[in-house]
Amino acid sequence: MIDPFQQMNEWRKNLDQFFGENFWNDFESIIKPNIPQINMYKTENEILCYVNVPGMSDINQIEIYADHTTLELRGNIHLDYARGSVVREEILQGNFDRKIQLPYPVRSDKIDATYQHGVLIIQLHRLISDKSSRNKVNIRMLEDE
Repeated sequence: MIDPFQQMNEWRKNLDQFFGENFWNDFESIIKPNIPQINMYKTENEILCYVNVPGMSDINQIEIYADHTTLELRGNIHLDYARGSVVREEILQGNFDRKIQLPYPVRSDKIDATYQHGVLIIQLHRLISDKSSRNKVNIRMLEDE
């Protein structure tokens, strides 16, 4: 019996040889979506980011950095369920390191991040000055009501 993963790796190698070494990497982001998923909304002076991070019990599992026009998220999504066998698994898991371009520069001294019900909400405020300074953002855990 042919191993489908071995067959896929062979197919990938052949494409890389034919089209160039990084051919497959260009399509990987289309086939494999970024995690965590993010919705971003802006007003004239504020950006709100809703980040899908299920199962976070410790706020130190995620690092958030804001630097001028870049928001960087690092961490791990891991749903700990060890009983039974997987029937369907659609929630994306694993380590992530995402850099997201922001629509305008943001203030590093006025950033708020909260986490509740699997959603991380990051509130950023527009920067009027052009100075850049990378700043780690602290997350507050909101208790369920």
